[in-house]
Amino acid sequence: MESKRKVFLGIVSVSLALVLALGLGISAVAANGTLSTDQVKEIVETTTDQSLITSPVLKVAQKAKESVVGVVNYQVQRSGVFGYDFGSPFGQEPESGERGQRAGTGSGTVISAFGHVLTNYHVIENADRVTVTEGETELDATVVGSDANLDIAILLVPGLELPAVPLGDSDAIQVGEYAIVIGNPLGQQFERSVTVGFVSAVSRTMEGKNRDRYGLMSKSENKMIQVDAAISSGNSGGGLFNTLGQLQGIPSMKLVDNNQSFFSASSYSIDNIGMCVPINAAKPLIKSVLESFDEAAAIAQAENRQGESSQNPARPRIGVTVATMAPSYLPVAQGLLPQGAYIVAVEANSPAETAGLQAGDIVVEANGDIIKNQTQLIEKLQTLKEGDFAQLKVYRVEGLPEALEDSNLLDSLEQGEYMDLSVQLLMLDPVGM
Repeated sequence: MESKRKVFLGIVSVSLALVLALGLGISAVAANGTLSTDQVKEIVETTTDQSLITSPVLKVAQKAKESVVGVVNYQVQRSGVFGYDFGSPFGQEPESGERGQRAGTGSGTVISAFGHVLTNYHVIENADRVTVTEGETELDATVVGSDANLDIAILLVPGLELPAVPLGDSDAIQVGEYAIVIGNPLGQQFERSVTVGFVSAVSRTMEGKNRDRYGLMSKSENKMIQVDAAISSGNSGGGLFNTLGQLQGIPSMKLVDNNQSFFSASSYSIDNIGMCVPINAAKPLIKSVLESFDEAAAIAQAENRQGESSQNPARPRIGVTVATMAPSYLPVAQGLLPQGAYIVAVEANSPAETAGLQAGDIVVEANGDIIKNQTQLIEKLQTLKEGDFAQLKVYRVEGLPEALEDSNLLDSLEQGEYMDLSVQLLMLDPVGM
């Protein structure tokens, strides 16, 4: 027993000696007040071997983000009687104090090597000019296809030298797989931000009121992909990618209340419910745009965007005076009337009268191009020569001219209709359009 006690006391003595020694060593370092160069290097000069960092998202995010761009919506602010501007004679620019302002920003994804960019329709809605941004570079874009009900649009940006992403098959998307969202939340300051979550549902039915391609309100019902990846204002039109790097959808909205709006105040607590348009829903429009693409014509159009001088009274006309039905006009803002070129007056015995155009018609399309204001209609007709026909789509609602003079009559307007009219351009006295 005595010998065991001596062994135990010996062990305790050795332990105490080690503790004292360590204590003295620490005290010595503290007393010295400095660390050696080697000690500092050991703590600070560290490295990270990127090859050892693994993630199913990493490579996809690095590659896919190079194909994501910003999209800028510029709108012309117009002032005029009843919210629209009366027209001037054909060939003259309207004196309405027009100025382009940045009205909003969103995102887009490059889908072809020729500069086609997929985005949301609401990103470019009511735009007089659209541009695409990458860093400090800003390029003009042309809307070459759109579907307001699906909330998709396709831009063409000549000179955009960015890689195109491969399209996926959104019918094969699975609940629980990674959802990689890339876009420009809040604009260029946070361009190409990557957020990651999971696919929460693959076929959510979303109902709501949307505008048609001319701005007239309509109802729609779409199937969308639900994700819990962070989506903020500005992400709209960007990309939803899978871990193969394929584009599976277009982020379109984030629910913050029962009105499915980014901005409405809410008493509900809703987190991470984002909706994306499935890429398969966009493929028919993409196919149509690509099949009709003519690279040489697109380049020529971009180079000659300004065209020849419009100050030429000796051009063929159709015989109307036009105005701009501006988006600031309340019925247009509410979607009760489409945006376009408003026919103020039709000349007697003119081609316009022969074709059936009436005062009060709103021209929303000319030869396949959407018309948003009088200037666009003037410029479109100036590309034609005498004898050519202009295929016009107009919106007609009975009593509109009277309602514009007396706003109390606006509530009594019935639903109008779209009409297709063919008008021949002829040489007339230069007093109108």
